[in-house]
Amino acid sequence: MRSVRLRIVASLLVLAVTAVGGWQVMPAQRDENRTITVGTTDTVTSLDPAGAYDAGSWALFSNVFQSLLTFEPGGAAPVPDAARSCGFAGNALTVYRCTLRRGLTFPSGREVTGRDVKYSFDRVKRINADVGPAALLDTLQSVSASGLSVTFRLSSPDATFPFKVATGAGAIVDRTTYPTNRLRTDGGADGTGPYVLTSYTDQQARLTPNEGYQGVAQDPGSPVLIRYYKDSAALQRAWTARQVDVATRSLPPETLAGLSPSDPDQRVTEADSTETRNLVLNVRAGSPFQDRRVRQALAALINREKLVAEVYQGTADPLYSLIPTGITGHTTSFFDAYPKPDPQRARELLDEAGVSMPVRFTFGYAEGRASSAAEAAELKQQMEASGLFYVTTTAHEWTDFQRRYADGKLDAYGVGWVADYPDPDTFGGPLVGTGGSLDNGYGSEQADRLIQDSRRYADRSRAAADFKELQEVVARDVPLIPLWQRKEYVLSGEEVGGAQYLSDGTGVFRLWQLEWI
Repeated sequence: MRSVRLRIVASLLVLAVTAVGGWQVMPAQRDENRTITVGTTDTVTSLDPAGAYDAGSWALFSNVFQSLLTFEPGGAAPVPDAARSCGFAGNALTVYRCTLRRGLTFPSGREVTGRDVKYSFDRVKRINADVGPAALLDTLQSVSASGLSVTFRLSSPDATFPFKVATGAGAIVDRTTYPTNRLRTDGGADGTGPYVLTSYTDQQARLTPNEGYQGVAQDPGSPVLIRYYKDSAALQRAWTARQVDVATRSLPPETLAGLSPSDPDQRVTEADSTETRNLVLNVRAGSPFQDRRVRQALAALINREKLVAEVYQGTADPLYSLIPTGITGHTTSFFDAYPKPDPQRARELLDEAGVSMPVRFTFGYAEGRASSAAEAAELKQQMEASGLFYVTTTAHEWTDFQRRYADGKLDAYGVGWVADYPDPDTFGGPLVGTGGSLDNGYGSEQADRLIQDSRRYADRSRAAADFKELQEVVARDVPLIPLWQRKEYVLSGEEVGGAQYLSDGTGVFRLWQLEWI
C-alpha cells in the first residue's frame, strides 16, 4: 500500500521522532461535541476493504474497521484487537487461530461471529481487485470458522501472517451488507472500529465516536472531519486559513523546510518514516524496459541527491535500497551497484542491449500528489541530459493512474510506498514478488524463494540475510529504482493534542489520539 504511510524504538524497527519546538501535552479537557478537522492530500480509492490497497484508504479503515489484530503505538509486534487471543498452532507456522472478543457488534447491532471474519478474508481473495490487497494474502490457503473461533491454514510457513492480519487487508466487514463477489459501492462502511462513518464524499469523511467500540484503542472523545485536498498547495492554503486543525500528508516541501520551532501558533512533529518512493519499470514483453540492461542503464543515470535537494528541499533522504533505513535488513545495494551517475556506463549497457538511442518511454505519475510533477520534471531532465533516453511525462488522476499501471499502459511510473506493518516483508512480496502490487510484470524465482524463506523465521532478525540477498537481486534486475525515503511531518493547532501519535511505522492512523486540550 500501497502508500502508503514517528519514532519507534524496537528490536525490529528503530525510528526516531523529534518534536520541533518542544511542548508538553496538558491534561485533556475533552469536548464531546466539537469536531476536530484533519486535512490531507491522501485519496480514498474505495470504502470497501477488498478494493483498496493505498495509504489514504487504509488510514480511514484504521478508524472505521477492526482487524483481529492491530499495532499499539511504537509496537513492533501485533496485539489482539477484535480478537481476544491469537497464535500459531505448533511450530510449523502454517496454522493460525484466533478467538473473537465476545459482544462485538456492527452498527446494525448484529453480533460479530467467526463467519464474518471468514467471509471478510474469503471475499478479498475472491474479488481479487486490481488495486485491492489480495496479493498481501498470498500464503492464505483457507479459512474456517466455528462460533467465535477462526482458523487460518497457510500454503507455506509464514511468520509474517499475523502482521498481515493486522492491516487493512484483515478488516472485518458485515457479511450481510457486503456483496460476495463484487465491491460495495453505495458509499457506506459497516465496521466495528473506534469511529462510525456517518457521511463520505470525495472531499471529506465525517466520523463520530462508536459508542459500542471494544478494542485496544483509546476511546475517541470528539467527532473528526477528514478533508481531502487535491494537492499540497490546496492543503497549505487550508492550513494557513486555519480551515483545518491538523495537517498531514503532505504540505509543500518549501513549507516544511521553512518551519520554525519558535512559531507560537502551531505545533510541529517531525519524524523519520518508512514511506519510500520508487520509479517502477514495466518489464512486460514489448516494453522499452523488457531488457534488464536497459533498466540498469536508467539506474546508472539517477542522481538522488540532486532530486532530494532541488525538489524536496531536504524533507526526504536519498534511498539506495528496496528496504528503507530503520527496517531490519536495510542495505545500500543500489549505491553499491550504481555509486554515481555514469552516462558512459549507461551507454555501454544500451549498446550491449542493441537498442536504438534515445530509448523512448512514457513516465506516468499521479497528479496533485505532493511534488510529483516537479519530481517527474527533474527525473526527465536527468534521463535526457545524456541523450540516451527521451521521456514523455503524463499526469493522471489517482484512481485512473492506478488502473493504467495495473493494465501495463505506462512504461515507468512513480509510486510511493507506505509500510503496511513494521517488518521488511512489507517491502518484499508486495513490491518485487511475482504477482505483487506494483503490477509491472516482474517475476523472479530467486526473489520469490528469498521472500518465502524469510517468512520461516519467527525471530524476524534471522531473516536479515535473506533480505540482504533479495536487495542484491533487485539491484541487478532493476524492476524498480528506489529514489527517496520521506520524513513525516504533522502540524496541529495549539488547542489540539495527540498529533504526535497520529501515525508511525506500524501503518495505523490513530485519529482517536487527537483531543482538545
